[in-house]
Amino acid sequence: MSRTPLPYNPKILKLFRNPKNLGKMKDATAKAVAGNPSCGDIITLYLKINDEETIEDASFESYGCAANIATSSILTEMIKETKLEDAWKTSWKNVVKAVGGLPTVKLHCGILAVGALKRAIRVYYKSKAVSPDWLSDELTFEEKQALEEEELSDLLSKRMDDEGNVQC
Repeated sequence: MSRTPLPYNPKILKLFRNPKNLGKMKDATAKAVAGNPSCGDIITLYLKINDEETIEDASFESYGCAANIATSSILTEMIKETKLEDAWKTSWKNVVKAVGGLPTVKLHCGILAVGALKRAIRVYYKSKAVSPDWLSDELTFEEKQALEEEELSDLLSKRMDDEGNVQC
C-alpha cells in the first residue's frame, strides 16, 4: 500500500526544514504544553513577558509533523513584540493563513499552536493571581482542543499496558 504525500506548500516545507525560534527557553516567564492524542502532536510553548505585558520572546519545542512545526514556528514570529491582549486574539485561522494554508487533515495543527499560546497566557496570569477583564474564565475553542500535559499523561497511561505498549 502506498501513501500519497500531503500537498504542503513551499512555505510550510521551508519552516519545517528551518524552523524559527525552535528550542527550550531557560528564562521563560510562562510555558504551556499542549497536545492532540489523535495524531500524537505535542507543543511546548515558551514566552518571555515583560512588565508591560508584552511578549519579548517566544520559542517552542515540538514533537509532530511538518504542519505542527511550521504552525508553531510562524506563531512565535506572529506574537513577538505584541501585548498579551493582542496575542490572545490570535486565531488559528490567522496562523493557517500565515503559513499559506494547510491540507484539511492538518488544520488541527493551527488550532494546537494557538491552544498552547492561550494556555501559556493563562499560566502567566495564574502566576500573577490576577486576570484582566479580556481574559474569560471559560476555555476557548483552541484551549479545549489542546490537551494539557497532565491530561495527555493520564490518557496515555490509561492506554498503556504493563510493558509500556500502547493499547488502541
